[in-house]
Amino acid sequence: MIRTPLEDLITKVDSRYTLVVMTAKRARQIMDFQQKRGDYGLEKPVTRAMREIQEGKVTYYRPSLDDASAPWDHADYAKHARAGANQG
Repeated sequence: MIRTPLEDLITKVDSRYTLVVMTAKRARQIMDFQQKRGDYGLEKPVTRAMREIQEGKVTYYRPSLDDASAPWDHADYAKHARAGANQG
């Protein structure tokens, strides 16, 4: 069994938190796929996910604050909050 050192993986991401989230999401995808096929490989899903991150097969995208848009701007939020308060 080949183990990917944390030091090698951390160079692929911007933080340990990102690494944990990427690994968890990819491991869940692998598990779901294996359950649908009924085929469980020799490699555990988390190990495989970490290996795929190391090999560059799994990447992430972090939008900048300028790219991210809130579902409502502040004026809309205040309007919806007032409407909810008036209904209750």
